[in-house]
Amino acid sequence: MELTDLTAVQALGRMRAGEISSGELTRAYLERIDRLDRGVIQAYVTVTPEHALEQAHAADERRRAGDEAPLLGVPMALKDLALTRGVRTTCSSKMLEEFVPIEDATITRRLYEAGAVLLGKTNMDEFAMGSSTENSAFFPTRNPWGDLNRVPGGSSGGSAAAVAARLAPFAIGSDTGGSIRQPASLCGLVGFKPTYGRVSRYGLIAFASSLDQFGPLTVDVADCALVTGVIAGHDPLDSTSLDAAVPSYSDALNDNPPVGSGEDLRGVRIGVPREYFVAGMESGVEQSVRAALDVLRGLGAELDEVSLPHTDYGLAAYYIIAPAECSANLARYDGVKYGYSAPDAESMWDGYYKTRGRGFGSEVKRRIMLGTYALSSGYYDAYYLKAQKIRTLIKQDFDVAFERFDALVAPTSPTVAFKLGERTDDPLAMYLSDVCTLPVNLAGLPGLSLPCGLSEGMPVGLQVIGKPLDELGVLKIARAYEHAGGWNGRRPDLAS
Repeated sequence: MELTDLTAVQALGRMRAGEISSGELTRAYLERIDRLDRGVIQAYVTVTPEHALEQAHAADERRRAGDEAPLLGVPMALKDLALTRGVRTTCSSKMLEEFVPIEDATITRRLYEAGAVLLGKTNMDEFAMGSSTENSAFFPTRNPWGDLNRVPGGSSGGSAAAVAARLAPFAIGSDTGGSIRQPASLCGLVGFKPTYGRVSRYGLIAFASSLDQFGPLTVDVADCALVTGVIAGHDPLDSTSLDAAVPSYSDALNDNPPVGSGEDLRGVRIGVPREYFVAGMESGVEQSVRAALDVLRGLGAELDEVSLPHTDYGLAAYYIIAPAECSANLARYDGVKYGYSAPDAESMWDGYYKTRGRGFGSEVKRRIMLGTYALSSGYYDAYYLKAQKIRTLIKQDFDVAFERFDALVAPTSPTVAFKLGERTDDPLAMYLSDVCTLPVNLAGLPGLSLPCGLSEGMPVGLQVIGKPLDELGVLKIARAYEHAGGWNGRRPDLAS
């Protein structure tokens, strides 16, 4: 087994046993990135080899001194909207192409304190607006599965592609309407969006502040539990951060009944929302998810159908609320304080128009215009206020369902990865990619995607949705299915 085939947990075990060093592991990833990324996968916007090797050396020194930090010496990748002090942070936008932050995001700081080593910053849809990572101002990222002519999903497509291609053992993404879970589904990974407020958003360059949430993309559930335990917790720098105790997810999973004992999910009540099996869902996706439900039954879970009646309104509500918040958040990019500034402006207003006209891509402009319209005088009540009322109804649907069930299980994406360019001229078709994930963001719930099969040779994702702050319950169900389902650890063939 090559070093880059190790999971984070496996790599930690070998480093703690003295079999490998962080320096060796980091160099193996940097060599693989140099060989497979630029011009092939294109997962990274910025690679940080000198920074990574310095951190790896420091991690090895910490271990020799007796430090046993939870991620000590493990390399990682960060989506390029998490602030990294001294390392360029672009949001894959020309607007921030040369932006170098002077401080770290809270999530960056926590990962560094846990001993993680930064390999680089990953590509994304510009300002996290998209479902395919084709909206990057720099280049599209390619899905490592298949013939490299398919998208990895978005907006965290660079993070997903990096882990799927073993260009990092784990990566951090952000999820506003499915941007961790949908790429995880399309790339055959575990992707976790924790409860809104469970992970600090301080230092996340905002898209839609009431929806955005950091989370991990990993090879398996054990790695997911490990990373989630590091990044979760209250942060006084984030006013929306929840002051709630964080259990040791990894220890709790290990204390579960042994996998394969036949008692993995005995007594667990799981609801299957009928509205998530949407019209237009690919038959191979539905077949894989239905087969996964049978596996869960075999593990002792009690499954029953449930209705979430306002689900059909979720897409429309989301694409009013999210653009409205984005139009406010992106108003700060005016060419004055930081970021791109048009050099040939003849006046303040001319500079404003040219800066925003050249600095933003077409999808970002589309959402700013939609959001500004929805918030404008005379339309606020008709659109934004009504969308917020629908959001409340969607949250209430989940509340009622969780009176009967411990968790819900559904498809993550209605399709497998589509071809590059297939939906770029059809924004509505692109928006439909998130139809199964965005209600979870509107309700602020934890949601996880993990592999459950193949369709057309491409990965299919199973989504597990939990009660607020019940990340542990979601992880337990995911781990039980992962070990019984037989899809754990499958990876794309990159030999060619």
